[in-house]
Amino acid sequence: MTDIDWNSGAWTTPPARVEITDDGMRVTAVEESDAWRITSYGFIHDTEHALLVTFEQNSAMEVAFHLDFEAQFDQAGIFVKVDDTTWIKTGVERSDGEDSLGAVVTRGMSDWSLSPIPGWHGRLVTIRASRSGDALTIRARVDNEAWRLVRVAPLDPDAAVTAGPMCCAPSRADLTVHFTSWRVVEADESLHPED
Repeated sequence: MTDIDWNSGAWTTPPARVEITDDGMRVTAVEESDAWRITSYGFIHDTEHALLVTFEQNSAMEVAFHLDFEAQFDQAGIFVKVDDTTWIKTGVERSDGEDSLGAVVTRGMSDWSLSPIPGWHGRLVTIRASRSGDALTIRARVDNEAWRLVRVAPLDPDAAVTAGPMCCAPSRADLTVHFTSWRVVEADESLHPED
C-alpha cells in the first residue's frame, strides 16, 4: 500500500476551493460541475473535479471520503480517464433523495448504474478501482465492512490511464467533500472471492 500525496497530480477542472490538512483533503465543488456524455440528456458535461495521477496496469487505487451528501446528484469517488470520450466515474451519488453506489462508464456515450446504500450516510466510504487484464473492477465498502462489487467495465490494457479522487455538484454551490485517504494497493486477484 502506498499513499499518494494530495499535492500530486493535476485537476481536470479546478474546484472552487481545496484545503489540505493532517486529516485529508477538503474539496469544494463548483456549482453545475459534472461529467456526462450525451445519453438520454443530450448534453456533454466535462467539468468534474478530478485529481489525476498515472494509473498503472495491475494495480488498484482506493479513495476514502466522509459521506454527508444532501442535494440532488452530489457525488464523490474515483475518476478513471483514458481520454475526453473514454472514462469512468464511480462512487456514491445522491439521486432522488437517497445515496447510491454507482458508476458512469463512458465510451463516446455514457451509461449509468446505481444501487441504493441505506445506512451508509454519515460514515466513511472507500471506493476501489482495480485495473487488471482488459477490465476495471470497482468495489466499495463502508467503514471496515466487507467489499461490495459495484461494476466490471472494459478498459484497454495498453491504454495510458490516469485516475484519482473526484467530486461534482451539479445542483448546488456549497458541496465540500472530505477525502481522508488516497492510495495505490495491489490489484484484486480475482473477480470473485474464493470460498
